[in-house]
Amino acid sequence: GNMQTVIRQHSTNICILVVEDDPEMQNFICAQLETVYCVIRASNGKEALQVLSEKTISLIVSDVMMPEMDGLELCDTVKTELDYSHIPIILLTAKTTLQSRIDGLKAGADAYIEKPFSMEYLKVSISSLLKNRLLALS
Repeated sequence: GNMQTVIRQHSTNICILVVEDDPEMQNFICAQLETVYCVIRASNGKEALQVLSEKTISLIVSDVMMPEMDGLELCDTVKTELDYSHIPIILLTAKTTLQSRIDGLKAGADAYIEKPFSMEYLKVSISSLLKNRLLALS
């Protein structure tokens, strides 16, 4: 319908960075988000930081368990880096323990979603974090 195109136009300047080392998972998430946002991929925290230095990112969706630099480290780094500290971060994790949630929040994650997750829930989390971010700016 008509609504769809409106949303799409509004969101093209919103770039989401998806950090996920599992190619299938990465493709799945990106395919879903690409209908609404501009999506950039990274396979680990190191790559993600590289992307951040080159492009303007509106929000980060990151897996927790990754080689080189995991999601918690990435989160911690982004949140302590003045240039990036405003970027909302959603952590995805297969670890459902309370401690892992606490670790995620301590690292500064804005949302913490457990795998397997509903795509709908991820999308709503993204749009609500982006809305809050825009309200904070205005």
